[in-house]
Amino acid sequence: MSLWIQAQQLQGEALHQMQALYGQHFPIEVRHYLAQWIESQPWDSVELDNPAEEAKAKRLLDNLVGELQKKAQVQGGEDGFLLKIKLGHYATTLKSTYDRCPLELVRCIKQILQSEQRLVQEATNVSSGNGLQAMDTLSQRHQQINQAFEELRLATQETENELRKLQHSQEYFIIQYQENLRIQAQLSSLSSLPAAERSQRETPLQSKRATVEAWLTREASTLQKYRLDLAEQHQKTLALLRKQQTLILDEELIQWKRRQQLAGNGGQHEGGLDILQSWCEKLADLIWQNRQQIRRCEHLTQQLPLPGPMEELLRKLNADITDVISALVTSTFIIEKQPPQVLKTQTKFAATVRLLVGGKLNVHMSPPQVKAAIVSEQQAKALVKNESTNSESSGEILNNNCVMEYHQATGTLSAHFRNMSLKRIKRSDRRGAESVTEEKFTILFESQFSVGGNELGFHVKTMSLPVVVIVHGSQDNNATATVLWDNAFAEPGRVPFVVPDKVMWPQICEALDMKYKAEMHTTRGLTEDNLVFLAQKAFTSSSNNPEDYHSMTISWAQFNRENLPGRSFTFWQWFDGVVELMKKHLKPHWNDGAILGFVNKQQAQDMLLSKPNGTFLLRFSDSEIGGITIAWRLVWNLLPYTTKDFSIRSLADRISDLNHLVYLYPDRPKDEVFAKYYTPPLCTSCVAAKAVDGYVKPEIKQVVPEADNILDAEGEFDLDYPMDVARHVEELLRRPVVNQWSGQQS
Repeated sequence: MSLWIQAQQLQGEALHQMQALYGQHFPIEVRHYLAQWIESQPWDSVELDNPAEEAKAKRLLDNLVGELQKKAQVQGGEDGFLLKIKLGHYATTLKSTYDRCPLELVRCIKQILQSEQRLVQEATNVSSGNGLQAMDTLSQRHQQINQAFEELRLATQETENELRKLQHSQEYFIIQYQENLRIQAQLSSLSSLPAAERSQRETPLQSKRATVEAWLTREASTLQKYRLDLAEQHQKTLALLRKQQTLILDEELIQWKRRQQLAGNGGQHEGGLDILQSWCEKLADLIWQNRQQIRRCEHLTQQLPLPGPMEELLRKLNADITDVISALVTSTFIIEKQPPQVLKTQTKFAATVRLLVGGKLNVHMSPPQVKAAIVSEQQAKALVKNESTNSESSGEILNNNCVMEYHQATGTLSAHFRNMSLKRIKRSDRRGAESVTEEKFTILFESQFSVGGNELGFHVKTMSLPVVVIVHGSQDNNATATVLWDNAFAEPGRVPFVVPDKVMWPQICEALDMKYKAEMHTTRGLTEDNLVFLAQKAFTSSSNNPEDYHSMTISWAQFNRENLPGRSFTFWQWFDGVVELMKKHLKPHWNDGAILGFVNKQQAQDMLLSKPNGTFLLRFSDSEIGGITIAWRLVWNLLPYTTKDFSIRSLADRISDLNHLVYLYPDRPKDEVFAKYYTPPLCTSCVAAKAVDGYVKPEIKQVVPEADNILDAEGEFDLDYPMDVARHVEELLRRPVVNQWSGQQS
């Protein structure tokens, strides 16, 4: 079923979120009428941060426009006429919008497809009780936010209306006040007149003055009350704005950042940033409106000073709401695309920062520049505390300046760092047993800009997730362990970059399962039996009961500092080796359920004992990093295969070569499982045809000694046999291939 068909079945808040993905930047009608074509295009193959990919993006744009035009041409009938015009208009609009920036179209469509996938996945999870409850909670939370925005909109409109009334009343008051001054001036001018005439004119003027002054006294009191009432309303609105901002910044945005961090371990794509931006823009708009209202109140107060606390009250209101807008601006300067968390020196890398309220506050009218720098953990701690940091850099990044760009189609203001490179790094003194791959840094992004016609200036900063700097590929697996532990167990609001030294075993299981599924691009994760096997390895235990491990803790040292007993590698190094082997060579076999993998040697023997001869299974080597072995009835275990072996001949072909392998445990014929992966044999005529130029292509085949030759009369291994099975295979694979011709058996 296509993604679009599933997306159309969304309901409630999920449907609203899906609809919110579309607009002028990409109409939902285009998604609907070109659904199949859109989902079949290689959007993910385009590297958004690589300018050289613009030609590929341009082809996709031209093809999209062409498909729309073709779709428009085939429309007929009365209803089709309007659709024809509409689709043609969309084709023209998309062409003009993205012709100069085709990569933005790719970015837009990728975000839409990823968000749809996430919404569909979340809706699918609703089938479980917990999923339903989570979706209900999400829907309620979003509904609560939207209701609060409606309350704030009404409150802001009400204070705007009241402010206008106050302004009109004050203007009329000033007119009457001027009238009173005019009457006083007239009374003063009567002093030069004769007494009789003065008395005749003075009486009505004095009466009129008394009436006006009485009105002014009453009206001054009324104006003061209006001002106090309006200030009270602004205080209430400000409280609501603070509450809404706390909900969005301290809950929703923090949750988004947490999802982003877990995505570094293979968690679901963070998504939802466009919804967050829309909320933040609404907040910015409402805060700015209220701030302008308060400033207009201040102006009215200065224009007509009246006795009372208004001046001080408005000064505090202005300061408070300025703090609120400042918090919003500084908190919404975020990293949309994190730099790689394992960062190799002298290697190009990319990152993207985004100001969620940049478009709404017109920051793009004078595009600010963003600068990137690498800082140590100690410097990061000082930054969080607003303390001065050591001005000496922790390293040098090339191409570390970038101007923020406004993309009108999507309404985003962002800076895309496409070609950064870490030239050098300065390490700090390490503590105790800490290695260089445990030292954490962060990329600090900074910018300065002003809003409201230079009325408010901002210096914004944001730090990336922790990065571990390496200088050689051999350090990658240990650096990845540091990153995985940090991503999995970091708590929001922590002191950089503190993580617990010990965690519960089920927590590490969740992290390993997430990593495994992400690396393998599979939904077939680690089973309970797999996790028991890993627990036995981590804790050097023999218990097969999962409950025995639920209350146990595993330390960082056990995870990736101390070697496993009798081995030259750590628990993580062994697990990471398995992941690397599987994702490079054995992914299809894992997805087919052909590899048990997490089984030790004794368990394999016990499982095979009751099976017919020729039954085999595939298990990961205990003694070698990134090794997998074939265990079968009679021979038990071959020397483990590694990535190097599979780059010579695939697992399926190796299994095909060994005629003694008949059934994959428990009872599946091997050809039924592996035949679709066999390399087709070269036909005799093909070989002959290729021999015309004097060369025939050799073919590698795997053999082992006949089982009958290496077993004694009791069916046990003959210890006097000069070469065991594993060594024979190893020696065979190292023979020159020039003497092994197609069609011959070794």
